[in-house]
Amino acid sequence: MRKNSVFTSGSSCLADGLVTSAAPTLLQHRREFQTALLGWFEHAQRPLPWRTRPSAYRTVISEFMLQQTQVKTVLPYFARWMEAFPDFATLAAAPEDAVLKQWEGLGYYSRARNLHRLAKAVASLPSLPQTTEAWLDLPGVGPYTAAAVTSIAFGTPAACVDGNVVRILARLTADDREFRDSASAAKAFAPLAQAILSPDNPGSHNQAMMELGATVCFRQKPMCLTCPVRPWCAGARTGNPEQFPRLAAKKFEELTVHRVWLIRREQLLLHRAPPDAKRFANMYELPTVEMLGLKPGQFTEKPPLLKKKRGITRYRITELVHALPATTTLPTHPELCWVPLVNVEKISLSGPHRRWVTELLKMPSA
Repeated sequence: MRKNSVFTSGSSCLADGLVTSAAPTLLQHRREFQTALLGWFEHAQRPLPWRTRPSAYRTVISEFMLQQTQVKTVLPYFARWMEAFPDFATLAAAPEDAVLKQWEGLGYYSRARNLHRLAKAVASLPSLPQTTEAWLDLPGVGPYTAAAVTSIAFGTPAACVDGNVVRILARLTADDREFRDSASAAKAFAPLAQAILSPDNPGSHNQAMMELGATVCFRQKPMCLTCPVRPWCAGARTGNPEQFPRLAAKKFEELTVHRVWLIRREQLLLHRAPPDAKRFANMYELPTVEMLGLKPGQFTEKPPLLKKKRGITRYRITELVHALPATTTLPTHPELCWVPLVNVEKISLSGPHRRWVTELLKMPSA
């Protein structure tokens, strides 16, 4: 069973000295820090729907959607989701295709599948789990989500540590260590986050830290003059808070993907990923040239219909979509399928492919 990192308030050190010397000052003034943070949050928080009508379910949905995704993007998806699946039982009973369709465009579709599995697991229990440890045993739930759900919904004193919180804590302590990645930084700062957590109102404290990182303590050009916890910020006193935290530069791999655009008898040729695919199980995309037994070099004479760039994890991808004549001979491929144009809106396409297909269908030359 996985557990969150916990700091014992009577200890004189944090994580065996892994936090800089500014941490003791922050700990000595933790009550003043908590009071200032919570006072600011009470009047400055955005009226987000999962806050104005809080529940364990709404917190779960928002936390899953907000992973790797900005609030402004999540808001319309959250509203539609709550209309379609207002509770765990409704979500658990829904077919996967319906779940993926509601998620379409948010990306990282494993989150939607994990949510579906989570709902099924919760629906099978006699009552909703209320401890961090119990939530960690549920599908798709990691330390951050478990702490968020239990602290907000049940008042459990568990600190949330995400990229926003890491940034705040690194600046508060002027911690100049270089971390391999965000995950290692979050692990290193978890004891400090737990140490300064408000024991009386952990849910609001966690949300306040998230809000502070999202609206004041920006990655670039932080609004230090209006920050409610500036008196305890060693990073601000250096005059250059943007230098914290220090994360190792990411290494990206360049990829080029060639895809095809083929319409025949008012049907669009698409690739449907198999049910056991890791990322896009049962979802549709434009097929690659390799699936048709072709080679990218065959398309050098004519410009592509579309050229798009995007990033996925450590990859920077250039996508080229090439037009093929309707008479093109196709190989037998179990994952290639013809979708009537009138049904394209009904199927689940990955977000970029939905945009590309929509754009291409409006092009006269396509």
